[in-house]
Amino acid sequence: MTEGSILGDPTLNQNDSAANISAASGLTSTDIVSWQPGRSAALELEDGVRFEGFAFGALKSISGEVVFATGLVGYPESLTDPSYRGQLLTLTYPLVGNYGVPRRDPDLQIQEGFESSRIEAQALVVQRLSRDYSHWNSSQSLDDWLVSEGVPGIEGVDVRALTQHLRQFGSLKGRLLVEGSSNRDEIQNSPCHDPGSVNVVAEVSCSEPILHSSGVTGAPRDVLVDCGAKTSIVRSLIARGADVLQVPWNHDFVSEKADAVLLSNGPGNPKMTEETVEMVSRALGENRPLMGICLGNQLLSLAAGFDTYKLDFGHRGQNQPCYEVGSRRCYVTSQNHGYAVDGSKPPAGWQEWYKNANDGSNEGVRHSSKPFFSVQFHPEANPGPRDAEGLFDLLLEFAR
Repeated sequence: MTEGSILGDPTLNQNDSAANISAASGLTSTDIVSWQPGRSAALELEDGVRFEGFAFGALKSISGEVVFATGLVGYPESLTDPSYRGQLLTLTYPLVGNYGVPRRDPDLQIQEGFESSRIEAQALVVQRLSRDYSHWNSSQSLDDWLVSEGVPGIEGVDVRALTQHLRQFGSLKGRLLVEGSSNRDEIQNSPCHDPGSVNVVAEVSCSEPILHSSGVTGAPRDVLVDCGAKTSIVRSLIARGADVLQVPWNHDFVSEKADAVLLSNGPGNPKMTEETVEMVSRALGENRPLMGICLGNQLLSLAAGFDTYKLDFGHRGQNQPCYEVGSRRCYVTSQNHGYAVDGSKPPAGWQEWYKNANDGSNEGVRHSSKPFFSVQFHPEANPGPRDAEGLFDLLLEFAR
């Protein structure tokens, strides 16, 4: 097997002793808290490439799809994003955890700083983990948070080499094998979990309808079809004076009395959610405003007659440039998806709305005469820029 390198601080040799560092810095040995490596761990990709490192977080081994995200900050939001369900999340920024994890009120269902009630990623892969943290709103370290949530991690991985490998060969399934974990042999000898082959939306959707009230008299009501909805979507609508009825992915939302419908983001292959696509097809027979975000863009497109396909390594980051077709207007967007819409042959009455300025892939569709539209990126951001948050205003303009 080919092995990736082990990197700690990229400016220091990992074998440097505290004494050597003291001599170079002028500090005494008592001024330095030496980092002590934990249990050995390895990230094994399905093509045989192996990256050695050290375990942190929960003491367990696990498998899934290995993906990378390029944001510099926002790891609490990313880890709790349901779109990462079934995936081993690699963060390309070399230092992670330095501002800890925000305080969380257990009595609040929707809380800023988190995109769901739990960590959704299978595991976390980083180059260097900061065990010390500093932020006015932090309450615990990233390591402690992962332990409490039962999520494993590996540090010391050359995330640059891993990212280049995934860019060259596409997203791959892999195993995180942690020394001393009770299920290590089981994970090593079993096929890797493939989130694209199962309906992971059903795992992250709410189980029953939930009403979020804005407290505004006469507020429009939006149905949010929860395919793995980020809480920022709910917050964005409430902040604009709308009530939000959050319903399960297979709920008959067409029969609900509401002013508009929003199809949320979510994980996995859109073709695994046939029940949702069928209901969206019924909704397209009406004139009620309908908007899609991320997976919602793919579900709306499938219902309209477009096709979808899996991207080589997906779009996951906070700086994806998207331009509006027919104009020079460009937005910097937050994205997290592994599938895309084939916009090359739009069905009658439909057109591509946005395209990715990097690779030309579809980033949104809209109907030529009805209030139906969707985008592949995240207008609610969190993490990332809010260039496109006006799309929520557009939905509510149609709803009112």
